[in-house]
Amino acid sequence: MRNPSLVAGLRTLVVVVALVLTPAFAFAATTGVKVSHWTLNNGLQLVVIPDHRAPVVTHMVWYRVGSADEPPGENGIAHFLEHLMFKGTPSVPAGEFSKIVMRNGGEDNAFTTKDYTAYYQRIAADRLGLVMKLEADRMVNLKLTDAEVRPELKVVLEERHMRVDNDPASLLSEQADAALYVASPYHNPTIGWLPEVSKLTRADAVAFYKAHYKPGNAIVVVAGDVDPQKVLAMAKRIYGPVPGGPVGPRVRTPEPKPIAARRVVLKDSRATSPQVSRDYLGPSYHTAPKGEAEALDVLGEILGGGPTSRLYRALVVDDKVAAYAGAGYDGGNLNSGTFSVYAAPVPGGDVANVEAALDKVIAKVVKDGVTPDELARAKKSLIASTIYSLDSQFRLAYLYGHALVTGRTVADVQSWPDRIAAVTADDVKAAARKILKPARSVTSVLIPAPEPRLTAKN
Repeated sequence: MRNPSLVAGLRTLVVVVALVLTPAFAFAATTGVKVSHWTLNNGLQLVVIPDHRAPVVTHMVWYRVGSADEPPGENGIAHFLEHLMFKGTPSVPAGEFSKIVMRNGGEDNAFTTKDYTAYYQRIAADRLGLVMKLEADRMVNLKLTDAEVRPELKVVLEERHMRVDNDPASLLSEQADAALYVASPYHNPTIGWLPEVSKLTRADAVAFYKAHYKPGNAIVVVAGDVDPQKVLAMAKRIYGPVPGGPVGPRVRTPEPKPIAARRVVLKDSRATSPQVSRDYLGPSYHTAPKGEAEALDVLGEILGGGPTSRLYRALVVDDKVAAYAGAGYDGGNLNSGTFSVYAAPVPGGDVANVEAALDKVIAKVVKDGVTPDELARAKKSLIASTIYSLDSQFRLAYLYGHALVTGRTVADVQSWPDRIAAVTADDVKAAARKILKPARSVTSVLIPAPEPRLTAKN
């Protein structure tokens, strides 16, 4: 991942993304935006979202491949290839891709998750053809040499060292995922386990590229000051000639039914304060029975959506045992989702007391459900917060690309507010009883530990 702010798989970011981006599903319904969606002859999907507030455009290419699609023994190859995609083609020398975008007044970046890899540019609308040509070129013409691959592997290893190994919270999150997923490839971190990442080769990258980087495995999303029919014509001219080729099925080991609560405790002298979180294995929007994912979204808002939520009021305001507390549902994966609760004690406080307070709030919502007032406020808040998406063209493009690359449709995005509005108190209670079970959970505790004392030998 070239931009640490887009790191996927870190527990804190997952919660933020779930709370900020999920309400954006209501965007189309509340603004009347007409979204166009086509599939080219070579299998590439094109989504165009007009946004005429500024003469700029966001162009994204999403590939249906992430760390959960990696061959055994090659964990981290999806993220490594993301880096290598900037190493050039016969017509665009190594390192020139981003320079070309920058010289034309734009910006670009990329990110990898467990389910997908995405590349994007934000640039003046009249430069859309330029970035399309750049992406179409490297979709099929990437050239890699050992002289380019080996130094980049060192960059990736340093990135892992900086973002994960030196960050206690990230280390704990990595261990929590490894405990939560027993068989699913979601068990593995997107950036890769160090023993596997360190052995990746040019041949590994080339094989992975040839297997997955094809038009039939890609979704192009264009949001901005454009005419949809003109964008379609441009895409046919630029992306259309890229050879299609077969795309293999995404074969993943399904996660078995969880049977035991798990616990991960990390004591680390680099941690500045203790914290506790609990992740419950649940469905994603793609896999959930009708209405269940929406009910979990509402439940997340009631339990942890800000200073009026149950957890915040109980732990921070009333009991005063926590400095912060919250919850959220992340249903954006292809195969499964997570419902998370988290809190941290006040300075000098006991993390055990905070965990006990979390347990009390969870037990009550499972037993008694939610009130009509809570339900109404949560649904209103989720839909009303859509307004925060209106100023972000990137978020708009992200919204549709993310949905399509994880098995959903444009219609799913546009019907989201109606489905949220239809959630009942009984739906929320049923979802809580089904998902918030100890056997489905991993509890993670971070404890600051003092530096070990060195004793002199006589």
